[in-house]
Amino acid sequence: MRWKLLIIASTLAALVGAGASLAAAHFLFGAAAGRFATPDWAVASTLLLPLAATTYATIFVYRHTSRRRALQSAATALLALLLTLTALLTVSIFFGKTSPGPDPAPPQPVAMN
Repeated sequence: MRWKLLIIASTLAALVGAGASLAAAHFLFGAAAGRFATPDWAVASTLLLPLAATTYATIFVYRHTSRRRALQSAATALLALLLTLTALLTVSIFFGKTSPGPDPAPPQPVAMN
């Protein structure tokens, strides 16, 4: 197996796919959210960009190996999707908006009769 090719192609596909997805989401839902209504194709593009990058890396690895092509391309696809999911989850954990919890009510004075 060509481990270097598999790891480098999967890592690049994950970086390109997650980066493009995050950039599209930031542009569509973040900075320019109030300027225009987001069409359905734009929302779908945030999911299709990582799949396109993974597909490209899978085909690249398939074409550049001589033995066990199907195994290496499947491993590339799985590793790229796993790395992409990890990158997206990590970014959402660290940079996600957190809503503050409700303010605690001040203690009420006890009325003594």
